[in-house]
Amino acid sequence: MINLQFFARYREVLGVEQQQLAWSPELSNLRALRDALLSRGEDWQVLAEPRLMCALNQEMVSLDAPLQDGDEVAFFPPVTGG
Repeated sequence: MINLQFFARYREVLGVEQQQLAWSPELSNLRALRDALLSRGEDWQVLAEPRLMCALNQEMVSLDAPLQDGDEVAFFPPVTGG
């Protein structure tokens, strides 16, 4: 099982804060996971942003990071400071 978390605007657009997804070998990395989520429809396209930030097991990673059963994945938009 992959534990997903969505933060800030992503949580608002998707209407979900947390979700579990069955892990499969096709979900070999975060990019494959994101692509699977994008295929869910229009609202999920918010995750197609080029500056999407993601964390794997609470560490910032790129979309090329390998994914394993039991991982926790968080998606959040870029943070700006002021």
